Amino acid sequence: DVGAVVTCKVCSINSRFAKVHILYVGSTPLKSTFRGTIRREDIRATEKDKVEVYKSFRPGDIVLAKVISLGDAQSNYLLSTAENELGVVVARSEAGVQMVPISWCEMQCPRTHTKDFRKVARVQPQFLQT
Repeated sequence: DVGAVVTCKVCSINSRFAKVHILYVGSTPLKSTFRGTIRREDIRATEKDKVEVYKSFRPGDIVLAKVISLGDAQSNYLLSTAENELGVVVARSEAGVQMVPISWCEMQCPRTHTKDFRKVARVQPQFLQT
C-alpha cells in the first residue's frame, strides 16, 4: 500500500535513481521479490537538487523506505527515504565488515575506520528487531 514502510536491498545505482528489491513490508517477509526504485529527488526532504545517489546508497545496502506510488505492471514501486527515520540501516564496508553510523550522512568501518557517505536512517526502536 502507499505509505507502507518497506525494508529493501539496493541492487544497482546510477546518477538518477537506486534500484532495490523489496524484502519486507513492515515486519512481514515477502515470499517473492518485488522491485522498487528510489529516485534521486525522493532520497532527502531538503536540498533535493544537491543529492547524489552514490553518496546515499551502495549496492548491498539494506534500506528502510516508504512506498509513495505503486507504479504499473511493467514498472517498479516508487519509494522514498525523505524522512529522518528512513534510509540505510545496514551497510558493509569494502573490508566486508558491517559499518557503524556516525552521523545522518556518514557511516564508518570499525576495522579500517574509513568513512563512506550514506543516507543514514535514524532507526526507531520498533524497527530494531527485524
